[in-house]
Amino acid sequence: MNKLDLKDMTFEELSGWVASLGEKPFRAKQIFEWVYRGAKSVQEMTNLSKELREQLDSLCEIGHLEIEKKLVSKLDGTIKYLFRLRDGNLIESVLMSYKHGNTICVSSQVGCRMGCRFCASTIGGLVRNLTPSEIIDQVMKAQEDSGRRISNIVMMGIGEPLDNYNAVIKFLKNVNHKDGLKIGYRHISLSTCGVVDRIYDLAKENMPITLSISLHSPFDAQRRKIMPIDVRYPLPELMRALQAYLAATGRRISVEYAMIRGENDTKACAEELAKLFGKMLVHINLIPINPVKERDFKKSESKQVRQFQESLENLGFSVTVRRELGSDINAACGQLRKAVMESKQ
Repeated sequence: MNKLDLKDMTFEELSGWVASLGEKPFRAKQIFEWVYRGAKSVQEMTNLSKELREQLDSLCEIGHLEIEKKLVSKLDGTIKYLFRLRDGNLIESVLMSYKHGNTICVSSQVGCRMGCRFCASTIGGLVRNLTPSEIIDQVMKAQEDSGRRISNIVMMGIGEPLDNYNAVIKFLKNVNHKDGLKIGYRHISLSTCGVVDRIYDLAKENMPITLSISLHSPFDAQRRKIMPIDVRYPLPELMRALQAYLAATGRRISVEYAMIRGENDTKACAEELAKLFGKMLVHINLIPINPVKERDFKKSESKQVRQFQESLENLGFSVTVRRELGSDINAACGQLRKAVMESKQ
């Protein structure tokens, strides 16, 4: 019999399950607190009776990841984790330190089916979705291993979060819960390539997280070459969804824009990007791409990035250039997983 993973349940689901066992409501709170304090097994829950612990032991477990490989940057202390899942699959997480606290970038899938041409994560396609437990344990394991209190989460690792919607929503609820990891929604960013129907769903969840949209071109024809998702959800549809999200949440949208030399880094692109967003409440984050050997894209020259930034700022936009962290440990998403998998073939 497959056991239930306690980290796969929200507090409400756990409460219902515990009630079905004939236990009083406070038991769910006790169990939930133990799980997110880092208990590895039910037997550690010493404020539960021996009989209840034995019953729980027969029905459920507390899932955890194993660290397959760990790289630590000598430049800035960034830590890149390669985690091994129970079925042998591998995922990546990156822990970064900033003045405002420690941020972890987590994965939501094993592989990805979105096919963005600049991304190593999508090479080989989607293997499977991660469970809520596998997503949240990236945070817990990194925090435990590093000794750093994690205060911010970005869902920008391997996979498309909105393509694994239900598991991601459970993860967000548990990571935010006052008896869970207690990380505020406003300290969480979720990046999507533009799964429009799920953006509308997310707007209804009443979670004031930051939505980051991977845009990478303001022209449909050009974006389609870079990001196949644009065929299904062209820019006009995507923009309507972003406006609905902004209206529902009041949260500024982050626009992620990979700077690809000779492709999308021209003055015309900057001007069209400004027209696309007009007076919308957005912040534009320029990202010089990390080269992927299977692709022929190259990162824009520093001078071109600065000119692109200045063009947008002169048009009234808030713009930053993403600071490269962990450049000495190949911190680009998907590269470590791919290299280790190839070495095992």
